[in-house]
Amino acid sequence: MITDLNLAKFLMKKKYKLMGYFIKVFFNCLAPFLFTFMIISCTDQDIPALENEVEIMTDIKLIFTPTLGGDVIQARAQDIDGPGVQNIEVLDEIYLSTNTNYILTFEIYNNLKNPGENIGIEIREEEDEHQMFFLFTNGAFLDPEGNGNIDNFSDSINYIDYDRYNNPVGLETYWITGNQIQNGLFKVILMHQPGVKTSTSGIFDGDFDFNLEFILNIS
Repeated sequence: MITDLNLAKFLMKKKYKLMGYFIKVFFNCLAPFLFTFMIISCTDQDIPALENEVEIMTDIKLIFTPTLGGDVIQARAQDIDGPGVQNIEVLDEIYLSTNTNYILTFEIYNNLKNPGENIGIEIREEEDEHQMFFLFTNGAFLDPEGNGNIDNFSDSINYIDYDRYNNPVGLETYWITGNQIQNGLFKVILMHQPGVKTSTSGIFDGDFDFNLEFILNIS
């Protein structure tokens, strides 16, 4: 005859067996998935953010500001689809005055984002990875003389801004125009040079962020 005490003991044994069964199923079936999930989660957290990505630039503006007052001259280039199939397009010619001192600065934006992203700030934060190089019609400027430093990195350019290693950047440069020129050349290249920028690096070191060729007029 089964007493209440024996029935209670019987049910208790059944309960423990059932709990043991579920624990066994957990460790055999579910635990490996949880372990894998924990490894993936930790791995994702340990992966550092990508560095030295080439910036997306859709709108570039050259700004020539006369140091003694006068009209500010702007020339634009645009790449409406950024890294897409369309190439960057120069929209304006450059029109400067003879025998005038200018400071050249840049506005560089990625307008694929809303609001637009100021890439000039990012370049400034990574000055030791970027440098502007210039090529222009020989004799177009009294200072710098020559035709720029694209063909020879050691040729003169009046850089105003320098990185922490005292290497030039080129977001700000100084120019003095010479005599009249029609349909001349003004070319500017921004190089992205992470890990390779030095005092002797040129356009063959690193990658092109942009390569723009404007028609230069001085009158």
